[in-house]
Amino acid sequence: LCVGQGDIRNESLPRPSISAWPSSVVPANSQVALRCSAPTKDGNFVLRKNGRPVRSMPSPDSPGGLAEFHLADLKTSNAEEYACEYYRRGSPHIRSPPSDVLLLLVTGDFQKPSIQAHKRGKVTAGEKVTLKCQAPEYLTGSITFALLKKGTSTPIQLQSPAGKETDFSLHNVTVGDTGNYSCVYFQTRAPFWASEPSDHLAIWVTVSPGTTSRDVTNSNLIQLAIIMVTLGAFLAEAWLSQKESPHG
Repeated sequence: LCVGQGDIRNESLPRPSISAWPSSVVPANSQVALRCSAPTKDGNFVLRKNGRPVRSMPSPDSPGGLAEFHLADLKTSNAEEYACEYYRRGSPHIRSPPSDVLLLLVTGDFQKPSIQAHKRGKVTAGEKVTLKCQAPEYLTGSITFALLKKGTSTPIQLQSPAGKETDFSLHNVTVGDTGNYSCVYFQTRAPFWASEPSDHLAIWVTVSPGTTSRDVTNSNLIQLAIIMVTLGAFLAEAWLSQKESPHG
């Protein structure tokens, strides 16, 4: 498959991966590192923005090749779909398949949305948590909402509703779902203008004391049953031994 004059895709080469650090949703005037990695140490990485090559970088001399493309002083114009690929240094016209697409969002173009939970405060593990994200105004064109969790580099859910609000559902939550959540909304198509993030909403998932108590009770009953079976076997063996021994 030709990707440019003289360039050929080699589908047998492992596909690289792309990620953003600290996040793929970042504020204006900040910076981000787009990380491309592949299992090679003799290749050059190419970063593509909306399908067009924008930067090239040699892979470090390491067992797993990794290249970081740093974007600083971010503007709305940096919001775009990015992907990366690599080629062998000895064969610059033989390129790998591209990575999956990563959408970089630069926030601050629209007013921030609001976020609220249908159930506030502590929730019990196993329950369902619903978070409502609402934009302050109707916008023309297609809009997507993204649910963010602090410490996670990519949105954990995306929704494209018809109106200016949407619900995000976290099913069967665990203690690992504890954290600070926020949301943004953005244009589904270029130029991908994005809102300010909402305020953070804290979700705290706890284990039900009743569930813990039942688990402990069941565990105790199982241990007691094992002890009784073992004791019964010991007594039976002792009785049989006494029965088989000759009387004096």
